[in-house]
Amino acid sequence: MIDLQRQGSVFVLTMQSGENRFNRAFVSALGSALDEVESSSGPASLVTTGSEKFYSNGLDLAWLMGDGAAESGAFVGDVIRLLARVLALSLPTVAAINGHAFAGGAMLALAHDYRIMRVDRGFFCLPEVDIKLPLAPGMTALIKSRLSGTVLRDAVLTGARIGGTEAHQRGIVDAALPDHEVLPTAIARAAALADKDRATYGALKRGLYAETLAIMQRGELS
Repeated sequence: MIDLQRQGSVFVLTMQSGENRFNRAFVSALGSALDEVESSSGPASLVTTGSEKFYSNGLDLAWLMGDGAAESGAFVGDVIRLLARVLALSLPTVAAINGHAFAGGAMLALAHDYRIMRVDRGFFCLPEVDIKLPLAPGMTALIKSRLSGTVLRDAVLTGARIGGTEAHQRGIVDAALPDHEVLPTAIARAAALADKDRATYGALKRGLYAETLAIMQRGELS
C-alpha cells in the first residue's frame, strides 16, 4: 500500500494501491510512513509519488458509502488533518506527480512545498463541483494557500482537468517533465534542500501557513 525507501538524505514514499484512494487503511499507512520520516535524524527531505498512472484520486467514495459510512465525517476530518501534517512537516517535501491527481489527491500534492508533474499523461483536477461535494473549510484553506486569482477560480468552479504543461503555465506545479524525469528531478530538488535545519524550516512553514493550518487542524466539515 505504501512503500518508504531512503535514498541518501531523501525519503521516497511511493503510494502503490491502484488509484491510491484514501480509506482508513490507506490513511493509517500513510500516517505511519510520516511517523518514520519525522522520527529520523540528520539531513532529510521527503518525495511522494504514485504507481502506474495514478498519483492519487483522493477519497475512496465507495468505501465511505460502504464499510466506512459509520465514520465518514470523522474520517474526512482525519484526512484534512493529515494534509495539514504534510503542509507543516519540518523538512522539505516534493510531490512527484506521476499521473492523475484528483480531488484529495490534488490537495495532497498541493500540501507539498514543491510539485513536479508528468507532462505527457495525467491530470490535476479538483472535480468537486461536478461530483456535488462541497469543499470542507480546511480543504478550501489549503487550495487558497496555493492557488490564487483566476487559477483558483477556474480550478474550483469549473472542475477542469489540467495537464502538466498547463499546470506549469498556471503555476500549479513547479515543472512539467517527461515521465522518466519526474521522480529523479523531484529527488534532486529534495536532496538539495535536505540539510536545512528542521526546527527552523518547520517554524518558517508554520509561520507562513499559520491561518491555513489553524483551519485545517480543526478538521471541520462545514
